Amino acid sequence: QVQLVESGGGLVQPGGSLRLSCAASGSVFTMHAMGWYRDIPGKAREWVASIGNDDKTNYLDSVKGRFTISRDNTKNTVYLQMNSLKPEDTAVYYCSMVILTATGEDDDYWGQGTRVTVSS
Repeated sequence: QVQLVESGGGLVQPGGSLRLSCAASGSVFTMHAMGWYRDIPGKAREWVASIGNDDKTNYLDSVKGRFTISRDNTKNTVYLQMNSLKPEDTAVYYCSMVILTATGEDDDYWGQGTRVTVSS
């Protein structure tokens, strides 16, 4: 059993910053690719950023230069540093990890979501 727990969301003014964290616990053997997604009201879930085992990163065009994804394998954690936030970044953010468990199962896991509101 693997659980992902997110933290770091909240209310911030335009131009502000937030750092989201997502920690995996339970039967984690190896973590592969990790990513962040977001749900904006009225839109389908949107991929935001991802990071591979080789630390190669990719970003949605609208967040390039403002968001940074990183990982700490020693803590089973992925981060999303969000700077220069805009009202259109308002969403519920979800982390996702592909994890090989100690029982040999390779599967995709999701966090519970953390709300980010950018408003003055």
